[in-house]
This record gives sequence, C-alpha cells and structure tokens, in this order.
Amino acid sequence: MVLIFRKALRTVVNKSAYIVGLLPFLVGCTIDEYSVILTSYELKSPAGSGSGEPFLSSSGDAVYMSWLERVAADRHELRFSRLTGSSWEEPKVITSSDRFFVNWADFPSLTSGPNGSLWVHWLERGLNGGYDYGIRIAHSEDEGATWSEPWTPHEDVSATEHGFVSTSPVGDNMGFLWLDGRRFEVGPDGLPATQEMALMHRTITSGDIKGAEVLVDARVCECCQTDQALTSNGPIAVYRDRSPDEVRDIYITRFEGDNWTKGEAVYEDGWETNACPVNGPAVAAIEHDVAVVWFTAANGIPLVKVAFSNDAGVSFGRASVIDDQSPAGRVDLLMLEDRSVLVAWLTRTGGGQAEVRVRRVLPSGQMEESLKVSASSSERASGFPRMALTDGGDVVLAWTDATELVRQVRISRIEMQKR
Repeated sequence: MVLIFRKALRTVVNKSAYIVGLLPFLVGCTIDEYSVILTSYELKSPAGSGSGEPFLSSSGDAVYMSWLERVAADRHELRFSRLTGSSWEEPKVITSSDRFFVNWADFPSLTSGPNGSLWVHWLERGLNGGYDYGIRIAHSEDEGATWSEPWTPHEDVSATEHGFVSTSPVGDNMGFLWLDGRRFEVGPDGLPATQEMALMHRTITSGDIKGAEVLVDARVCECCQTDQALTSNGPIAVYRDRSPDEVRDIYITRFEGDNWTKGEAVYEDGWETNACPVNGPAVAAIEHDVAVVWFTAANGIPLVKVAFSNDAGVSFGRASVIDDQSPAGRVDLLMLEDRSVLVAWLTRTGGGQAEVRVRRVLPSGQMEESLKVSASSSERASGFPRMALTDGGDVVLAWTDATELVRQVRISRIEMQKR
C-alpha cells in the first residue's frame, strides 16, 4: 500500500521539481491562461523483480497498470493492479504462459470498455518462432476477478507478425486495431506475398459478438505502435504510414459512419527511410479537441513533435518541436482539462544513458520547461514510458528500469499545481 501525503512527500530525496513559467497565449485563445508547478516523486511499484512492458490506463476514479513479470526461466505472468486514490491494490494474475511473445516495443494492454468492462490483449508466439506471433484478447465483467476465454481477432493464421494493438470503444462495442503481416506470405487466396504490413480493425461485444475484419490501410510501417482516442465524433486512430517511396510519416484515420476514412498525414515531415524506426505516435482527445505526438528523424535530425486539432482530427495546426536534444522518441501524451497536453518521451544523454522527461504543451504551441522524471537507459530493454491521468488531476507514469541487472517496472506520480 502507498499512502500519499503531498506536503511531506515533497521533502523526499528522490523528488525533482521545476517551477515553470508560461508565456502568454496567442490573442484569441479561449482557454485559461496559467502556469503550473510540476513535481514528480517515485511511488512504490506493485510490479516485482523481473517485470517489464508496463501499460497504464484510467477509468473513473481508478488507474490500471498491466505488465509482464518473469516467474521462471521460460514463463511469465501477465499481471495488473489498480491505483484507487493513493494505494495500489494487490496484483492479480490475468494469465500465465510459456508462450508469451515478450518484446520491448510490442507490449500487452489493459483498458476499460463499455459498461464497466475491462479488456486485455497479449501476444503469443507461433510454432515457427521469431516474429511468428498472434494476438489474444479477453474481457472481464467483474473488475478483473475472472476473465473470458481468449479470442484471436485476426482470421489469418500465417506464421507472420500480428501485433501493435490499440483499443477504443465503438458505440457499445470494443474496437481493436493491429498491424497484420499476412501479406509477408502467399495467402490462402493465392495472392502473392507483397512484403507489406497492413493495418486492420475489428470489433467485439462483451457478449462475444464479433464484427468483420476491416482493412484500414494496406501498406503501413512494419513495427511502429498504433494508438486510438475517442472524440465526440467517434474513434480516431494514428499510425506510421509507409508510402511507395518509403516516406514514413504519421497518419490519422477517423471512424465515420461504419467505415474508417482514408489515412491522411497529420504533418508532412517527409521522413524517408528504408527501415522501420520502431517509434509509433500517441493521440489524446476530449470532445472535438485532439493532440498527436510523434518522433521523426527527417533529414537526419531527430525531433519530437506535437500538433493540435479542434475539429476531431479532420485538420491540424502547425507542428511544434518539443525536444531537439537527441530524443529517442518513445512518446506518450495526455490531454488535460484545459486542452493542454502533458507529453512524455525518452531523450538520450550519451553513453547509452537516457532520461524520461515530460513537458506541458499548449494548443498555441507554446510550452513550459521540461521536467526530468528519472534517469533511464537508451537501450531497447527500457521500453516505452506510459502515462495515465488520475481523477484528482495528477499523472502516473510507468517505465521499465533497465539500468540494473534485473529489470523492474518503476512508477512516478507527477503533480501539476497552478501557480
């Protein structure tokens, strides 16, 4: 159990704080003008030694974290815990397996669905090893006490990659988006292998009524995370596209009516590369307001960028660079009540070292000083920092600490107080 006493905890040794000032908004901005004090301090993690691949989500007054934890040389458990108020509940095991596909970039998730349901996905290795793996999905109607039998959303059973899943409610259904490698092999329909990764979508209800597989984009980047958010007009999704000329910019698609729109660039960076950067975007939304954050290295210059939309993702304003100091990317973001966003990313500091940093960015593109949450490693094992917003307005951030011999999920709480 973790008890949080705000005043006392600000005196602990491991905390760090920045008092940051906010430049005036552009004339005509309709949200409140204020600056904040960002303070971070570490929480005791419910994850044990040998843990990694954390994922955070929030619903109502609870924050959920899922992760993988090694329990034997060839076996892992997929666990989760709930942070209600100021304490983590005792971790629960969702499932245990010696066939998990455990990967620093393609990790399980646990999210809330319609009518209080919980939905979890994980990845299982196929018989051929390597990148032969598939998706498994289960749901719970009793807050995680029991789980349904796992379901595979992709009908394809080829020995190829199926992963990088993101989720969002679609009405009373739960929608799953994933990268699908079936065209890396000759399919049962006899069509030739094109060596192209596709973006697919499918819905399911708590009563296990499945929708049809839907092709969203036939050619996307092979191993960059996807992300979804729910606007007042319905779900939107972001992903890294792959053009015929190997330009791999960030695209957005919107669920309108019963179909996904043709993907369009959030911003044309023009990043031409013949290899997947393993660095997907993140999106957040409140009603019609949307923000997207992504990593690019167009022209050989690594940058993290943010862009805002006020029409549910139909169009975006200019992209703002929020880090030009050797970022590694691995981004996440949350939209706050005032429509500003808190962005998390990893920035390289040299010698294989890195820092987990956060920064508040306003829709005008103006931003406050970034805050170092923790030292980290720039190696793959450090994974992707994830964030969730508490009902009290604070932020929980989780990452994999790969600086020691044994990996472990660590957690910080970030307070944001108006000046």
